[in-house]
Amino acid sequence: MQRISGTKIQLTRGDTFKATISMIDSAGQPYEPQAGDVIRFAMKKSYTDNEVLIEKVIPNDTLLLRIESNDTKELPFGKYVYDIQITYAYGDIDTFIDRSEIELTEEVD
Repeated sequence: MQRISGTKIQLTRGDTFKATISMIDSAGQPYEPQAGDVIRFAMKKSYTDNEVLIEKVIPNDTLLLRIESNDTKELPFGKYVYDIQITYAYGDIDTFIDRSEIELTEEVD
């Protein structure tokens, strides 16, 4: 899988976020998830933290990452980090989006 780093998301705290994830294999071709593959999004305050604040399984059929309003509404404003990885049905793991950032911004009350 081709690796993408540094993708920044800016999200108003408490809003819903939706994005379609695309995966490109090492030959530069779109990768279609196979039965048994699991795609996971994880967000932490920093890469060294043990606590995952938000974790989502991305459906293979839609490749739609959806962060619900409830997922962020209680989190402090600021910058967070995330990655997206695939665990192939045969067991290999590939983090194909890493070193990326989410910034939770203030909402107008």
